[in-house]
Amino acid sequence: MTVTPPSTTTSISLDTAAIISERSKRTWQRRLAEGGITRLADDARGRSMVCLTDVAALICVPLQGDDVEVLLDADAGSPAAQRDLGQIFSSHEKHEIAVHWLRLAAEQGDADAMQCLGAAHAAGEGVERDENLALIWLAKAAAKGHPIASHQVKGLLP
Repeated sequence: MTVTPPSTTTSISLDTAAIISERSKRTWQRRLAEGGITRLADDARGRSMVCLTDVAALICVPLQGDDVEVLLDADAGSPAAQRDLGQIFSSHEKHEIAVHWLRLAAEQGDADAMQCLGAAHAAGEGVERDENLALIWLAKAAAKGHPIASHQVKGLLP
């Protein structure tokens, strides 16, 4: 297996490739070993990077317009992009993937992501229904001044 140095090639992490394609990380590692996809140099965080064009056809939702930039920013760690990517996957009813991205953004303090994650727990979308976790995430969002979350918290309290 050869490692291609970073250049103008657009790359995403191997972990992200697995998540957005609904294929296992092991499957992607096998494709790397077989030379079926291009391995790029690891990023600054030490993550294995692959060429986005090798992954694009296997992404489980259509990405349009600025969605690719959102994907790249989410993979790089932007909470706002992670939230937006979660909403993209949610709109295509890929709730488990949506919850993954929403949780990453919520754990970084994004109030909108906290509200969406709380709503997902309340509805059982992408996760097992859990009113306690729903209340926790909604309360965190409400504490950050999120008006919808504040209203939702009132609806969950006895």
